[in-house]
Amino acid sequence: MTSPLPVVVDSHEDIAFGSLLPGRNFLLEISELRAADRSSKKEGTPTVCLPELIRGNVRVVFATLWVAPCAYNDIEYPICYKTAEEAHSQALDQLRFYRKLESEGHIRIIEGSDQLEEHLDSDSPPRVGVILLMEGADPIRVPKECHEWFQAGVRIVGPAWKKTRYAGGTGAPEPLSPDGRQLMKEMEAAGLILDTSHLAEQSFFEALDLFGGRVIASHSNCRSFTPTDRQLSDQMIKAIVSRDGVIGTVLYNKFLDPEWESRGKVKSEVTLTTAIKHMNHICEIAGDRRYIGIGSDFDGGFGLESIPTELNTVGDLNKFGPALEKNGYSESEARGVLGENWIRLLKEALP
Repeated sequence: MTSPLPVVVDSHEDIAFGSLLPGRNFLLEISELRAADRSSKKEGTPTVCLPELIRGNVRVVFATLWVAPCAYNDIEYPICYKTAEEAHSQALDQLRFYRKLESEGHIRIIEGSDQLEEHLDSDSPPRVGVILLMEGADPIRVPKECHEWFQAGVRIVGPAWKKTRYAGGTGAPEPLSPDGRQLMKEMEAAGLILDTSHLAEQSFFEALDLFGGRVIASHSNCRSFTPTDRQLSDQMIKAIVSRDGVIGTVLYNKFLDPEWESRGKVKSEVTLTTAIKHMNHICEIAGDRRYIGIGSDFDGGFGLESIPTELNTVGDLNKFGPALEKNGYSESEARGVLGENWIRLLKEALP
């Protein structure tokens, strides 16, 4: 009898956005999803669906509420927001999408540590637990409203994507706004986790000074290898580690190898070992292997063509286990990266 696959936690997937805008049916088998997909030319061939999550024993996913700002030229979706009211309404639509999946028995939205324990101990469906993560805080119309989002089930908020009303972000090197500084206080009071991915460096350090709760980076790589402001500087990595946070490695070839695009976007040129190089760098800074995980960002604007060569779908994330051991990790350290590091943090940080 073969041993069961280790538990995987993926700390970043845009499931609702992909389902509601490109119109991908999360419940289809991957072959059916790919045959039916009409967004592959723009978004890449899809890699995420419920059957593949179950196949790969991806027991917990940080599933996002991400709404598209109209202000950026590279956003071409039919639904985007220009105002806080529009962002709020569109994020509620995504929340209702997850609640519908839950009511139909496909997922379980996890809001507390007891629920997480129960979910991980159970072999009966639903098998995929969802932690709700708001990526970009513009749907929070005023800072105090983060308490309402917490009551609705959101457990993690990333204030930035690009620039938001609250913070400088990717490509927008600015500090927190006055509302952003107030948001940090309200988030801490509400019990939310702060996701620092996409924060501009000035906003990042301001946020950490003001926010006393748990800090993570759900999907960020190392700037020392991929020198853009989308990734974390060594000083940012040190700051997250000092707060006992976890950093999820993004499995987008462009973020793993900055020359991948200029070499012609050849999938086979980026491997799991390329991703492990980023993980190793964080471990060297931390002096420990407890601060890293997987934050794939699969189907977040890229697809099969743009992920490491060993991976076909999200169901293949367990392949990291043997790859990590081949790169000098013990079995227990590999299990930590696959999911147990995130599980430890969630047990401590969730109410």
